[in-house]
Amino acid sequence: MAEENRVAVIILNWNGARFLREYLPSVVRHTPSDIADVIVADNGSTDGSLEVLRDEFPQVKRIEFSENHGFAE
Repeated sequence: MAEENRVAVIILNWNGARFLREYLPSVVRHTPSDIADVIVADNGSTDGSLEVLRDEFPQVKRIEFSENHGFAE
């Protein structure tokens, strides 16, 4: 069985499709996939953020919430 990474870079997103396009390439490029996962936790975005992640960043893992839970929940 393959060993899972023990480190993760987790980005909280809500309606930030344009920021994902602008900044996520650098995060992915500078995060070695053999030691860390890049994960975007999406808080119920309605701006196409999930489609951007699926289509443009298939290597990024997603946590998809159906509504905006904010930072604390």
